[in-house]
Amino acid sequence: MVHLPPLPGSAGFRSDSRHLARPLDAITGQAVAEATLLARAGFDAVIVENFGDAPFAATGVPPETLAAMSIVIDHVARAVKIPIGVNVLRNDALGALAVAAVTGAAFIRVNVLSGAYATDQGIITGNANELLARRAAVAPHVAIAADVHVKHATPISQPDLALAIEETAQRAGADAIILSGTGTGKPTDLAKLGAVRSAAHGLPIWIGSGVTAATVRESLRVADAVIVGTALKKGSRTTAPLDRARVAAFIKAAGR
Repeated sequence: MVHLPPLPGSAGFRSDSRHLARPLDAITGQAVAEATLLARAGFDAVIVENFGDAPFAATGVPPETLAAMSIVIDHVARAVKIPIGVNVLRNDALGALAVAAVTGAAFIRVNVLSGAYATDQGIITGNANELLARRAAVAPHVAIAADVHVKHATPISQPDLALAIEETAQRAGADAIILSGTGTGKPTDLAKLGAVRSAAHGLPIWIGSGVTAATVRESLRVADAVIVGTALKKGSRTTAPLDRARVAAFIKAAGR
């Protein structure tokens, strides 16, 4: 993961940055440096996310945020050769698709593709129909990795995990399924993942939170991929910079 600091359009974007001629230079430089570190270490892909924009908009983020993410991700994509993913929090799937379309990103992460969830941003519902139609029109190459029973949320429409996975895989058009713990950095229940794996009908299943160097081997026995951010950061703080030693230790533990 490359977690971006507050971007234009968010409450946390520094007011003094608005007076600089190029307010994104520092953000872009840090994102490129972190993506390059991950690529050189041996990671298969990198997801760029507007993590610093909390409190998040539920769906449509401001246009200046999408513009900023497009600039940053374009620089990242030019700097590394591994696939790039886009996640626009909290659930701006159409915005993420737009960013991917103009930057050449390979996939987007969608927190709520199918169903309805009670979140700290209110009730969020999936828009798979609109998203897939838009993808067909502007970026058919972009894959969709969809969370099911996403973290920081409670499912309303489909509390049964296996059925929610099946509906997301077969009715909502996901290309990969993401299962997570209850929050950022919280461990994912591997036993539960193994029990519901068949519900994905052959789609890849990614673990979306809580994987560490101590658990990555076990995690990869039951999942096809893991998304890791917090465990790679200095002091295991999600908002901290990447720690080179932690990055190297994680890759070694994964057997890469």
